[in-house]
Parts: sequence; structure tokens; C-alpha cells
Amino acid sequence: MTKPTPRNFLSPLIVGFGLGGTLYLSFLLTGHGLGAYGFFRDLTASMASWVKPFWTAENTFLLTFLYEDGPLSTWIAWEVAGIGVGALAGSLAAHRFRFKIERGPRTSSATRLVFAVFGGVLTGLGATLARGCTSGLGLSGGAVLSAGAFVFLVAFFLAGVLVSTFSKRLWR
Repeated sequence: MTKPTPRNFLSPLIVGFGLGGTLYLSFLLTGHGLGAYGFFRDLTASMASWVKPFWTAENTFLLTFLYEDGPLSTWIAWEVAGIGVGALAGSLAAHRFRFKIERGPRTSSATRLVFAVFGGVLTGLGATLARGCTSGLGLSGGAVLSAGAFVFLVAFFLAGVLVSTFSKRLWR
């Protein structure tokens, strides 16, 4: 049996229209934009209350994100679940699903994972300071013409260019 060949990626123009339509429908149907930061914040608060309930009860930041029914009772939890299911379905349909660590030819898997975790932690801290993630601030904030969203997008892209100049050797 031969392996199916992966399909080509969709046109960025088509994907852009799809993302814009999804954002529009999200505002129209739920009254919320897109974003994932809130789910991870709520999940962190819920896990903290399970591990350290007294500390969490005294933590004014985390306390505001605890829900009686748990973190899965919010709309954003189901949005994040939909993202995961949609990504899996899309990768399976395009024959691109693989368990693989993308890395440069001279970079070990362990080094790549360390950089990925470090970048994820920095991004999470940045999302906390900015009060939202790239999709929440950049897409949803930009869609409603929020000045803060455009400041964030400029800073985000400048930081990406700066970091890529130092890390591109890992991919060669």
C-alpha cells in the first residue's frame, strides 16, 4: 500500500478570507472575538486551586478566573477544543499528520524542544502583560480598530524580526 502524498497548502488569500469570515461569525454568533489566552489563564487558575487552594484563594489575580463549573464551562474552552479538532481534521484530510519535531539539520531534538518551551513561556508572559494573545489582540482587536491592537502587532512583528536574526542559525 502506498502512502498518500500530502496535498499542497491552500492559497494564503483563501485562508485569509476564511479567517476573516470565521472572525466575523465569531463576533456575530457569540459576541466574542477569537483568542486562546483566556482558556489557558482559566485552566491555570483551576489547576492552582486544585494544587494550592489556600494560596489561590489569596491570589487576587487567579481568584477572578475561577468558575464554579470549572474551566470547561466557558465559551473560550470550546473554542480552543474546536481549534484542536479542526487542526487534526485538516491535517488528516491533507495527509500531513505526522509525529515529528521540526528542526534544522545541525540542531538536536532536545535543543529544539528547549527553545520551543522557552519561547512558549515568553509568549505566555507577554500575553499576560498584554492582556491577550496574538489572535485576541491582533485579529479581534484589529477588527474593531483598537489602537492597542495595532501597537501590539507592530511590537510583535519587530520582536519576531529581532529574535529571528539571532535564532536563524538553528535552522541552517
